[in-house]
Amino acid sequence: MSASIKTPKSLQRSNRIVLLWTVPALFFYIAFAIIPLFVAVYLSFTQWNGLSPAVWVGLKNWIALFSDAVTGQSLLLTIEEMCICWIVQTPLSILIGVFMAGSQRYRSVLSVLYFLPLLFSAVAIAITWQSLLDPNFGLIDSLLKSIGLSAVAQDWLGNPSLAFYVVLVIISWEFIPFHALLYLGGARQIPKELYEAATIDGGGRIQNFFAITLPQLKYTIITSTTLILTGALTYFDLFWVTTRGGPGYATNVLPLQMYITAFKNEQVGYGSMIAVVLAAFGIVLSFILLRFTGFSKMSSQLEGL
Repeated sequence: MSASIKTPKSLQRSNRIVLLWTVPALFFYIAFAIIPLFVAVYLSFTQWNGLSPAVWVGLKNWIALFSDAVTGQSLLLTIEEMCICWIVQTPLSILIGVFMAGSQRYRSVLSVLYFLPLLFSAVAIAITWQSLLDPNFGLIDSLLKSIGLSAVAQDWLGNPSLAFYVVLVIISWEFIPFHALLYLGGARQIPKELYEAATIDGGGRIQNFFAITLPQLKYTIITSTTLILTGALTYFDLFWVTTRGGPGYATNVLPLQMYITAFKNEQVGYGSMIAVVLAAFGIVLSFILLRFTGFSKMSSQLEGL
């Protein structure tokens, strides 16, 4: 049977078809990402309440940023959020993903339970956890009291020392299944021959995990890390529904500060400046991760084998 050979004309036709399919995605990307970003950059140099004409103020908003203690605290809180989310979500996601990649029958049942949070919206998750953590009729405090731990029961989302970390637990509960799914796919791509050879050499499960599994998941870890760190810059809904940034400023992360400044305080120009800071921070962070981890030069998960 003769093999089909693509002529230059057929290649050009194929390229045009590919380009045609990318046009809708490119249109939506420009309309809902690039243009709003440029508008936000412009508004960051203005003073505007959302109704009256915008007034050009130059670098006034940017200069005010350095003396804004509330926004500075929000930035530090956001950085802390990024670090904690990565420290908590990465190891748990790897362990769950690798475990789910096994072939035992019962793991398929457990997978349904592990990945259940992926089916719910962030608002639904926030409302559910808010009800569970309610100090008056919440299930968690009721269970603690029923087993004699009344001293531990408290207003989890109303305690300034705990509220931030409680919300991070909720965020981790929501997103660990997604990252575990990434690691599940990565773990199933690892050749079984590597484990068979290691077993012949006397390697145990723990040794194989650190010597084979983790190195082979390098680029999956980089992908997951990028999503965790940049995603932490967009967590608005969970914080807003559960705490509204309180108590006080205990959970007032930068996306919340942007919203409150722009829409509640009617300082759209200053709020746009915070949005630009968030976008720039995310872009720079992604570039650093891709540049210095070698991910941008990676051609295969199994590169080097």
